[in-house]
Amino acid sequence: MQDLVAPTVATLALVALGGYLLGSIPFGVVITRAAGAGDVRNIGSGNIGATNVLRTGRKDLALATLLLDAGKGVAALLIARHLFDSELAGAVAGGAAFLGHLFPIWLRFKGGKGVATFYGLLLAAAWPLGLMAGAVWLICAFLFRYSSLAALISSATAPFLALLPLAAVGLPVSAPILALAVFAAVLIWIRHHENIARLLKGQEPRIGAKKA
Repeated sequence: MQDLVAPTVATLALVALGGYLLGSIPFGVVITRAAGAGDVRNIGSGNIGATNVLRTGRKDLALATLLLDAGKGVAALLIARHLFDSELAGAVAGGAAFLGHLFPIWLRFKGGKGVATFYGLLLAAAWPLGLMAGAVWLICAFLFRYSSLAALISSATAPFLALLPLAAVGLPVSAPILALAVFAAVLIWIRHHENIARLLKGQEPRIGAKKA
């Protein structure tokens, strides 16, 4: 029995390592430096994600960061799922890429909050789920005007959306993908603890609000 289990564990360990290293690529830092916009970690909130990159005044850099941060989650999940023909391998690679974005080895484990990578993972795992979660974000952002609150609500509802009995569009999702959605949602809430505190105090900046 041990001989049968060991290769599977070893394979998943390699998949996780590859996903983590891919997810660790800090595109926000790389892009802003390459474009001569400075180090995004010294701007605004210091976060490496697209929202903070936008504070450089370069919408093109923010869009590129958004797409690449989402794309690394997509790539990790799809490559692993294709190579090993396994939803579990895809989920492990995707989860590891998500961890890599949050805690990148290249930046001493100080990374982003994972929202873009989260939506990339959902789209790659089950595109209807990704679209629905994205729609929840858009609705919440429109109603409440808080990007962080929209991300929190959207991530929290994603696992429930994954359980919808919509076989025609691939729902409910497999157990590994459901576990991935829950895992990522929990980490998003943990990484947004400062935003949650500001929301409770009424101090969180709204979308489009200008700083005094």
